[in-house]
Order: sequence, then C-alpha cells, then structure tokens
Amino acid sequence: MIINNLLANWMLFLCIILLVGCSSPPLQEKKIDNLIQIPTINNEITAPIKTTKHKLYSQFYEWQDVRYKLGGLSKQGVDCSGFVHLTYKSKLGVKLPRTTRLQAKLGRDIAKNELTAGDLVFFKTGSVTRHVGIYLENNKFLHASASRGVMISKLDNVYWRANYWKSIRL
Repeated sequence: MIINNLLANWMLFLCIILLVGCSSPPLQEKKIDNLIQIPTINNEITAPIKTTKHKLYSQFYEWQDVRYKLGGLSKQGVDCSGFVHLTYKSKLGVKLPRTTRLQAKLGRDIAKNELTAGDLVFFKTGSVTRHVGIYLENNKFLHASASRGVMISKLDNVYWRANYWKSIRL
C-alpha cells in the first residue's frame, strides 16, 4: 500500500514536471544584425495596433528584406521614398509626396534629440542624392536600404551619422 502511494505520488510529480517543461518560453526580442533588437508584437501582426511605433514595427515585419528597386512601390522592390510614401499611407493614413526631395520640404525641422516615432530622417548620401527613413525609437529608423532592402538601422552607425542631414515632424 505504501509502495503504491509512493509510486502514485512519483508519477504525479513526473506528470507535473513534464507539463511545466512543455510551456512556451517568454517572448523575446528579434535580433537584426546582432546589433539592433526589435520587439515582437505578440506574434500577431494582424492584431489591433494602437501606437505609431507599433504600426511602424508592423510595417517592418510585413516588408522586412524586400529588396531595393529604384522607383519601386511594391514587395517586388521599393526605394526609400516609395517605402516612406507607402508606410505613411497604409499605416498612418497620411498621403505624402513620392520623392525624397518633396518629402524633405514637408513639416517642420526638428533637432535629432527631439525625434519621436514617425518623424522623418534625411541623409545626404551623395552630391545630389538623398535618403529618407522613418524614426522608430532608441536611435533606430526604418528604411529601404539600397544595399539590403527594407531594414532597421541605427542613427549612430558610422555611415548614417556621417551622412545625417535633417529630421522633420509632420
């Protein structure tokens, strides 16, 4: 009788351990380039999203790694100003001009230390070429890179810091 009770208790203990061991791990941040951490959004991109920052991260997850294509406006390829144009229209309900040159004329200039999610950041990447992205948070911005497609980069990256031009708020 004592052996049966001991065996029953031991079996119950093993079942509890197995059940606990099968639970899901907590959500973790997704790493990009081993440098930038990007929060997951409850693994449910289609869930109602309220903040600008979450809408922008949702856009990133939908467009991540779409290749760069000058003049492109689709998931077959998109350029930086086209991506900003599409993101503002689909996620924020705001229609922006299609080109970086025209986007840079909008809103009001703000200091880099005033950036909040949704502000536009501009870079002079050549004598006449310009690049645009959308600020997220913590020195990170969302953009379509000519070399790597849609991605998130850090403003304090050597390249972006050296080519930073201005920021605007719409």
